[in-house]
Amino acid sequence: MLTAKQVEALIRGGLPAAAEQGVVVESVDRNRARVRYRFDPSMVRPGGTVSGPTLMSLADAAMYAAILANLDGQEMAVTQNLNINFLSKPAPADLIGDAEIIRLGRRSAVLEVRIYSDGVEAMVAHVTGTYAIPAADRG
Repeated sequence: MLTAKQVEALIRGGLPAAAEQGVVVESVDRNRARVRYRFDPSMVRPGGTVSGPTLMSLADAAMYAAILANLDGQEMAVTQNLNINFLSKPAPADLIGDAEIIRLGRRSAVLEVRIYSDGVEAMVAHVTGTYAIPAADRG
């Protein structure tokens, strides 16, 4: 299993925009990953809330981090489906995405992500997603 820093390096190496977006992989564990998006005023949309695409991007990064850590850095897994429920207005703060692999099969993984504003208990979004795993990546 890869470390959080190794996973972050893979994400930033494969997608340089991740560094610009402030992606930080804080932790990885068996079937889990925690990813932080550093707050930037450019994330805010009219109405003073963090934009939906920002939350979706964080969820996808957290799912990818969990996959990378648990498949020893196999980078070719791709998002197949992402479903998001916006629950409350995010605070203008760092965003935290806690991802969990619910099921890891030979060809796909089903994941769940809970998104929070840093320092706030209430979840701001709940995400489920599926990642396709190419056959060569699973052996």
